[in-house]
Amino acid sequence: MPTVVALIPARAGSQRVPGKNVALLGGHPLIAWSIASARESGIFTDVVVSTDAGEIAEIARRYGAEAPRLRPPEMSTATSSDIEWVLHAMEGRDEQAFAILRPTSPFRTAATIRRAVDRLVELDGRADSVRAVERTKQHPGKMWTVDGDLIVPLLPQPEGETPLHSRQYQALPEVWVQNSSLEIAWAHVLEGPLPTISGARVAPFFTEGAEGFSVDYPGDLERAEQMLASGQATLPRPLG
Repeated sequence: MPTVVALIPARAGSQRVPGKNVALLGGHPLIAWSIASARESGIFTDVVVSTDAGEIAEIARRYGAEAPRLRPPEMSTATSSDIEWVLHAMEGRDEQAFAILRPTSPFRTAATIRRAVDRLVELDGRADSVRAVERTKQHPGKMWTVDGDLIVPLLPQPEGETPLHSRQYQALPEVWVQNSSLEIAWAHVLEGPLPTISGARVAPFFTEGAEGFSVDYPGDLERAEQMLASGQATLPRPLG
């Protein structure tokens, strides 16, 4: 098994759901559940939280993660790219791979993580990374752009056939959308003149059930609580 470090990004300035990384779910801060599943997986050398806020760093340590240094403000804006904070968090580390586990996916379990790492290893160098995906509910075949007074299909339409936008969903090509559950990559993607978090060869990791659920919009926390109450989802055991 390769050496892998877990990276949990948790900047303070969320705009759509202010303070979401430390908002309570099931009586604990949202970030606690990602720390718990990472530790429970038994996969990682360390669980490292990358944050620009001392308060979040303290909460992370309380639940068993490391927060060795604060992320610089210029890497913590709403438009900052992931590669910036990943390089900052990986500086001086020598693990063979890294996993990005966003706090917004509380129902990602230790078993989910182990399954994803196993998938990357099984690919035996044929992929640089695996990324969580799920079937899209809003199909791009039914999306449009505005051109003056008219709308134009986003995707090229097949000639001599029924347009994509006029087909039933089941008759459209399968399309998968990434979700926030996880990304796991070999560390070599961070090397060279144009480092990335995923490399050029990305393999799918198909999330199941609530694994791909993410707290991204107002009302998502309430929905998460409802999922817990109804048994649609379960949380890992908090280790703090």
